[in-house]
Amino acid sequence: MTTVRDVGPVMLIGAGKMGLAMAQGWLDAGLAPNNLILADPLPSEAAKGFAQDYEIDIGPDPVGLQPNVLVLAVKPQIIADVMKTLSPVIGRHTTVLSIAAGISIAQLARGLETDNIVRAMPNTPAQVGKGMTGAVAGPGVSAEGKAAVDALLRASGQLVWFDAESDLDAVTAVSGSGPAYVFNLVEALAAAGVAQGLPEHIAMQLARQTVIGAAALMEADQSPAGVLRQNVTSPKGTTAEALAVLMADDGLGPLVGRAVAAARRRSEELGRG
Repeated sequence: MTTVRDVGPVMLIGAGKMGLAMAQGWLDAGLAPNNLILADPLPSEAAKGFAQDYEIDIGPDPVGLQPNVLVLAVKPQIIADVMKTLSPVIGRHTTVLSIAAGISIAQLARGLETDNIVRAMPNTPAQVGKGMTGAVAGPGVSAEGKAAVDALLRASGQLVWFDAESDLDAVTAVSGSGPAYVFNLVEALAAAGVAQGLPEHIAMQLARQTVIGAAALMEADQSPAGVLRQNVTSPKGTTAEALAVLMADDGLGPLVGRAVAAARRRSEELGRG
């Protein structure tokens, strides 16, 4: 079984929040700092501090050796320009891992002149090792390349491989963007608490910890979410009254469905350029 220790060298293009979260997971899982190369034209203070802490060089351009895995963690809007700079660091053995939303393997293959490409969609809980990633391997990816990428992605949380690349638009809409939906739920729940007379800071504390606790309970208890919901819903009680509103025909289900559909449409639009 391939481990992160076996993967290097790894070159990370784009040391933003997601890129650094993934890099932290690799180092925590055993990747040697001297096997990690960072490139970012405008590194943040966090990126500079990360590089300094681990004694890793960070420069504006991808230079040096041709890595085993090259990770593209840049915004989809600039990826075309970034790809023009990468040919010197992509060797025959280099597997490219892209986490740019909506940018297809075919687009990447044209821009990078290689079909040794894995496309993935992680999410921000990767920052705390609780990420959820969906991935698909292009036609030129070897078993060894896929195993290397698998090890890197699992260092930040859970991973699901898909056969159809089109599924990644749905993954983007559900889990890629999903943490923002949960954060907005916390905001809405806290605002509702304020409307019921609670102090703002208390309402936010209640909302945040309720979501944190519910997530921890769901992780500890593998029962379906519907069963967990039923477990805290007494007939004709307060929770049942609230759920009657949330589960109405015009309630939370249809609203989330429209939100996810909108996110998927945007992912598909990004892929069309």
